[in-house]
Amino acid sequence: MVMPISGSGSTKTAQRVDPFPTFKFSLEIGNIIEAFFTECTGLEMTADVFEYQEGGVNEYSHKLPGRTKVSNITMKRGFTTSNELFKWYEQMQTAMLGGKPFDFRQVTITLYSTADPKKKIRWTLDKAFPVKWTGPSFKTDEAAAAIETLELAHHGIKVESEK
Repeated sequence: MVMPISGSGSTKTAQRVDPFPTFKFSLEIGNIIEAFFTECTGLEMTADVFEYQEGGVNEYSHKLPGRTKVSNITMKRGFTTSNELFKWYEQMQTAMLGGKPFDFRQVTITLYSTADPKKKIRWTLDKAFPVKWTGPSFKTDEAAAAIETLELAHHGIKVESEK
């Protein structure tokens, strides 16, 4: 018999829950559907801390949450004949130099469970745009895949999970 965990506010069982693997993910960048990525890093949010020292209280200072900052997302993929990511970067650069509006895109990062294909977690980046594009490095003494890197800035992260 499985006993519920007490004091948690909801009934939970001692059922084993496996963590999601890091290798089973997908990325959707607006209308770019031909980019298959091998690495995605930078899902990070950090809150600034505002310290306030109250007169007469010498034991501690008050710490209050400030603005939340989101970090840039870096994505890597094997270099292919498709240059859609580079075109998007060029479009952003041309629009900004000409003072024209730019095509911000929604980026969705989905992480899938290996145990249950219906389980997934999705991070949606609001108003993403490229800030750095890096082409492949070349070396004659190794047979590694050519890697293209794209760094994106964005206006925030929304998280949803499907169980």
